[in-house]
Amino acid sequence: MAISERVRSLQAKHAKIDTELSSEEARPSPNGPLVATLKKEKLKIKDELARIAG
Repeated sequence: MAISERVRSLQAKHAKIDTELSSEEARPSPNGPLVATLKKEKLKIKDELARIAG
């Protein structure tokens, strides 16, 4: 997989998680452990994107 493909894939995954996170946080009673997991996943992707960017 080329780097640009990997970056696009990670950006798409990051956006999907962001949407899921926003949706969960908008609920009257959000699932705390799920929110924490989504935030960790999002941060891992952001870190990997930063590592790729150099």
